[in-house]
Amino acid sequence: MVRLNRIYTRTGDDGTTGLADGTRLPKDSARIAAVGTVDEANAAIGVAALHAAGETHLMLRRIQNDLFDLGADLATPGEPEGWTALRVVAAQVERLEAEIDRMNAELPSLASFILPGGTALAAHLHVARTVVRRAERDTVRLAAEGPVNPLARQYLNRLSDHLFVLARHANAGAGTPDILWVPAANR
Repeated sequence: MVRLNRIYTRTGDDGTTGLADGTRLPKDSARIAAVGTVDEANAAIGVAALHAAGETHLMLRRIQNDLFDLGADLATPGEPEGWTALRVVAAQVERLEAEIDRMNAELPSLASFILPGGTALAAHLHVARTVVRRAERDTVRLAAEGPVNPLARQYLNRLSDHLFVLARHANAGAGTPDILWVPAANR
């Protein structure tokens, strides 16, 4: 278990930050950008969770924990010698897929794109979804430069779908219709 006795270490004052294996990278590197955007997505999901209850709240908390796993995965390039790196595994992706399928089965088919909104929970889930999409783009960019667990990318891709369906599910559960896009409505 992680133990943090001190919050500031001053080691990052030079513009670098440490990876799980002790390597230091510039704070604007692709790897640190990806880890940071995953952290930002986690925070956005935390805000959404404030508006959630029951199973939805539990799903969001599980996802937040998964995102810490994913951040640790991205912060550990390659396979460190002498210890096993924490990696996102297929079961985490499969759980998202099962939840998507279950929620989506309860929703009407889409006949139009939808606009983010509806309930407060749905609106926050859409914000989180867009941050997850950015985390995915950052992770793809990182993979072009160095090692990345392909399941980390898969998890982010599936998570954005999950948050989209969860936002629709939140609206439906509250009796609030999705806001449909009307092409050229304001011309």
